[in-house]
Amino acid sequence: MAILKDKKVVIIGDRDGIPGDAIAACVETAGGDVVFSSTECFV
Repeated sequence: MAILKDKKVVIIGDRDGIPGDAIAACVETAGGDVVFSSTECFV
């Protein structure tokens, strides 16, 4: 079952939390299409 099948996803990860690349891997596994992924530092 692909929860995010055919959905476009924008990802903003956190440097001290979960990085964008890790979230992108999960989204792609769930069937989503990652259009933008970034890891930022929120201070």
